[in-house]
Amino acid sequence: MKRHPLAALLICAIFPTLIMTASAQSSERLHRPATAHDAAPAPLHKWAVVLHGGAGVIERSSMSPEAEKQYRDGLNQAITAAGDVLNKGGSAMDAVEAAIEVMEDNPLFNAGRGAVFAANGTNQMDAAIMDGATMRAGAVADVQYTKNPIALARAVMEKTQFVMLSGTGADEFSLQAGLQQERRSYFFTERRWQSLVQELRKENLPIPLRPVGVPPPPPGQLSFFESPDNHKYGTVGVVALDQHGNVAAGTSTGGLTAKRWDRIGDSPIIGAGTYASNESCAVSGTGIGEYFIRYTVTRTICALVQYRHMRLQAAADEVIQKQLAPIHGDGGVIAITPDGQIAWSFNTPGMFRAKLREDGKPEIAIYHDEP
Repeated sequence: MKRHPLAALLICAIFPTLIMTASAQSSERLHRPATAHDAAPAPLHKWAVVLHGGAGVIERSSMSPEAEKQYRDGLNQAITAAGDVLNKGGSAMDAVEAAIEVMEDNPLFNAGRGAVFAANGTNQMDAAIMDGATMRAGAVADVQYTKNPIALARAVMEKTQFVMLSGTGADEFSLQAGLQQERRSYFFTERRWQSLVQELRKENLPIPLRPVGVPPPPPGQLSFFESPDNHKYGTVGVVALDQHGNVAAGTSTGGLTAKRWDRIGDSPIIGAGTYASNESCAVSGTGIGEYFIRYTVTRTICALVQYRHMRLQAAADEVIQKQLAPIHGDGGVIAITPDGQIAWSFNTPGMFRAKLREDGKPEIAIYHDEP
């Protein structure tokens, strides 16, 4: 059939317009904001947070009522700080950092201001933080001047291409990052110093001079409201689950009393004392670091959850109770999964610990016979 010349002209004029209109409509569908008719956004998760303040020979007979109240108050302040962040829609990372900074500022705990002393009379602090959503992590070891080592660990994660910095290099980076610095006297507490003196005498080792700028020793016999063994494996740690289903973990510590200076424990080592992944769980540990390093405790727990599909509590007990306890690998862990499972497990007489769920109240415990 012979086509009329006018029809051919109309087709040539209209066809490109149809193509452009269809393309524009397609582009609009791709770029316009979602509406109620589009796929619904992912539902918000119920947030939750768990923390520990160290493990050790923590028994009722070794702690005065005054000491117990102070520790429970300190744990409550830290877990509340994390809960406030999560309740406002904040990230698991922010919640972890907020709670740990509260404990770093509290001289009761072996982290930050309450850090124990190394054998040479210095406070050498370690910390790590890990984001389960991105698998990014930051850690520092043997830092001496940063008020909040957990903030420095996060700065390493966010502002460098590295995972861990240590010693003077970490201290200098802390200055460059603009983090608050303190003199060594800020971290001094008399009870930690006396614990150092006691331990060094026991081992027949020289006692260093008291740090510059600290008060003179009090006259007479000193008495403290708790046993020095309460913080034998002193560390603080937090794991959190936010409303977006992301988990994070963080750990901070002063290490072991009278440790060899520049010794690094498990806390800043990813997979040993700290680990987080949205594919499995987030874990923070406290205990004899050398065992936690060799047994890659936190990563092993997450691997049991991810690959053997174990429930979180069973996975934590498998490592802490069945693998570490028989070889005297003393300590404990706290853990959380993206689906909201919470667990803690420890093989010492006690562990300072607390947990909080959305719409719930803080649950705080110290001794082994508490839930």
